[in-house]
Amino acid sequence: MRYPTILLWSDSSFFSPYVMSVYVALSEKGIPFSLKRVDLGSGEHQQQAYGDVSLTRRVPTLQVDNFHLSESSAIAEYLEDRFPAPDYERLYPRDIEKRAKAREIQAWLRSDFMPIRQQRPTEVLFAGARFAPLDEAGQQAAEKLISAVERLLPEGQQNLFGEWSIADTDLAVMLNRLALHGDTLPPRLADYAHFQWQRASVQLWLSESSKVA
Repeated sequence: MRYPTILLWSDSSFFSPYVMSVYVALSEKGIPFSLKRVDLGSGEHQQQAYGDVSLTRRVPTLQVDNFHLSESSAIAEYLEDRFPAPDYERLYPRDIEKRAKAREIQAWLRSDFMPIRQQRPTEVLFAGARFAPLDEAGQQAAEKLISAVERLLPEGQQNLFGEWSIADTDLAVMLNRLALHGDTLPPRLADYAHFQWQRASVQLWLSESSKVA
């Protein structure tokens, strides 16, 4: 089988949870790909050379032969269509309503919870950093997240939909911003976040991140 040439553009520190999501998706699909680092700190992503690659001038950007695509959730949906089951592993549930719910969760995580993202940045996830206690806005965001996940995650299940999906990884990222910092989570949610963090594709990403830590 001839695979296309696939390149994933990442931040140079491997701290982006959105790059991580695409890296996990590619790894789950079992598709050979290469990584190329972009130095966000120096503004390399704003230069024209990267603008020729990425419409948004952000990471991640996926290059498949001569096709370029940015935005992590769009990339995951493209990969699901481009490399479909049963020949490749699924990224989304089989059931159409569950699949829609997974996409809802992904969109929500990317557009909300700013206080958590600001007060528990990805240095918590990938460098073990510690920060001040959550302020009132952070606590309210955490309470909203916890309430939602308690509704979403069925009792006795380790995945949201009875089978792993990329939404599980994305949700575990948000939960682990709290769990890995030592903030209080209900035990069931902490166990879920820990379980998702042990997935082989996630551990591969963590090994990439540790190389430049």
